Amino acid sequence: MIEKELTRAEEQIMQVLWQLEKGFVKDVIDQLPTPKPAYNTVSTIIRILEQKGFVDHRAFGKTHEYFPKIMKEQYRSFATEKLMTGYFENSVSGLFSFFAKKNKVDLNDTDAILAMIQRMKAENQ
Repeated sequence: MIEKELTRAEEQIMQVLWQLEKGFVKDVIDQLPTPKPAYNTVSTIIRILEQKGFVDHRAFGKTHEYFPKIMKEQYRSFATEKLMTGYFENSVSGLFSFFAKKNKVDLNDTDAILAMIQRMKAENQ
């Protein structure tokens, strides 16, 4: 179970590790946008992620290959739940209304959401 939220820097590193599935610090740095952070910075963030239980490693001599212990879908569920309870009182309609007011939902999204709702209704009958 996830108990700790990621910082922005940690989340950026996790996004890369989820994409790579495994990699060395150099591999992670290669995937980060320019300007690239220092090797020691990325190495430190990965070690913090390891302490938090998000990442583990395999040792190859003095070097380590890192891989996610927490899958992206697991963290997505955690972050979404935190967002819903913290800002929208567990209201999906409140969340949708917020995005609609901010013009973050287009007609194609609305059609897809309506179709999903109709499928859910049909399954529950």
